[in-house]
Amino acid sequence: MASTGELTDAEYAALADFRRTLRQFQAFSEEQVADFGITPQQHQALLAIRGAAPKPVTVGYVADCLFVKPHSASGLIIRLEALGLVARHASPSDGRQALVDLTPRARALLEQLSAVHREEIVRMRPMLKTLLDTIA
Repeated sequence: MASTGELTDAEYAALADFRRTLRQFQAFSEEQVADFGITPQQHQALLAIRGAAPKPVTVGYVADCLFVKPHSASGLIIRLEALGLVARHASPSDGRQALVDLTPRARALLEQLSAVHREEIVRMRPMLKTLLDTIA
């Protein structure tokens, strides 16, 4: 960046292109998850739960990962449970706390979605690298 703290025209263009590229990925992701019959937020919850392994996952953890209130995460978990994608059980160390696990069905769905998302990220990598190099 310019040493005076002001951005150059090229840096503004790169920032705009970076935001557009992120939105393109988000639109791609939304389309993919819709094809699997889940919402983007449900996909994010499943990914957060899987990404926490091997640590136990609570509703609070999901709330933190998704930047939502605990009651919103709880509703989300209830909907995922109704879809047969997660199972809740009492924590062995604190019976008042519920832990959340993916079901085999969720693991299979997430594996397919993650493979498609990884392919798209790999495809976008050169463009993202160029934009980041211009911005940073």
